[in-house]
Amino acid sequence: MSEVQSVDRAAQILQLLSAESPLSVSEISRRLQVHRSTASRLMATLETHDLVEQEGQRGAYRLGFGLLRLASAVTARVDLSRDAQACCDAAAASLNETVNVAILDAGYAVTITQTVGQRMVGVARQYVGQRAPLHATSTGKVLLACSPAAEQEQVLAAPLEAFTASTITSPKVLAAELAAVRARGWASAVAEWEEGINALAVPVRGPQGVVVAAFSTTAPAFRLPESAFAEHVQMLREAAGQLESRLGYLPGPRESGG
Repeated sequence: MSEVQSVDRAAQILQLLSAESPLSVSEISRRLQVHRSTASRLMATLETHDLVEQEGQRGAYRLGFGLLRLASAVTARVDLSRDAQACCDAAAASLNETVNVAILDAGYAVTITQTVGQRMVGVARQYVGQRAPLHATSTGKVLLACSPAAEQEQVLAAPLEAFTASTITSPKVLAAELAAVRARGWASAVAEWEEGINALAVPVRGPQGVVVAAFSTTAPAFRLPESAFAEHVQMLREAAGQLESRLGYLPGPRESGG
């Protein structure tokens, strides 16, 4: 039995147990149309990972509590998206600019929520669901700077694509930029992903103090010049703080002042 086939059958077992539980190994083998020994091996593997459990001494199986751990991770992301949208709406109303929240996913910064400002000239691009490069965006730099060293090294070792003339393509320069982001607590992208567009981002921490997202604002460079960065960063920090409160993060005494 191939690995792919095993995964497919394991998924079928979980689906069967979600619809009807408990089920015996014999019943599972019959429904999957596989030999009983094959079904038994699959159940034993799923049981090892707490994805299924035997019901008493009957030998019948039901879904295990290991699935709750997996489901809680999904629920956390759903909660993050919902709470982030509310905070994005409030921040966009204050800044009157496009505001985004992004997470780190498979080596990219992926925007999960966005609220567009009401300016006549603004950023009309829809970023939600889009994968953005870590080295050329403000959210990407925040997420990368706060990620494990191994992940940073992986990005620094790979070719850094140039999207504009301002994109950082030198690993040495990017490493220094990430160190600066960690030191000051925010990141910028000055026409690095899109010509004429600047962006700022600050980290968002979850209950355990780990950075789970980046809160950013994006605007035309003439309306978000480098001279205005400090003012916008302060507003972003306030918005990110509201989101962190929703997520259950309590800053320590040294962090509460921003």
